[in-house]
Amino acid sequence: MRLDHADLGVPLGERATVVQFSSTFCAPCRSTRYVVERAVATTDGVAYADLDIADHLALGERLAIDVTPTVLVLDARGEVVRRATGVPTLAQLRSALDSASSAVPST
Repeated sequence: MRLDHADLGVPLGERATVVQFSSTFCAPCRSTRYVVERAVATTDGVAYADLDIADHLALGERLAIDVTPTVLVLDARGEVVRRATGVPTLAQLRSALDSASSAVPST
């Protein structure tokens, strides 16, 4: 599935985009946000969209998001290349960003 600016509310990153689905009362979501913000701040060309699932129900249904936090890593085209639930480690997220960055854009 391919996502774009209209879905996320932010432009896609040149290399990758991290999408976090959160909910208001989700304690692990705060920890996930910290890890994602750290990874994005230290990696060039990566965009970040933090979406409250309550405000994005249709997108959540389309992507079958049934637990928060859920983190999606998109390649430069907006294709989902990794999906995880729970709090990722910084190393796991950086590995996912490397995978997304190495995806060859279609022409």
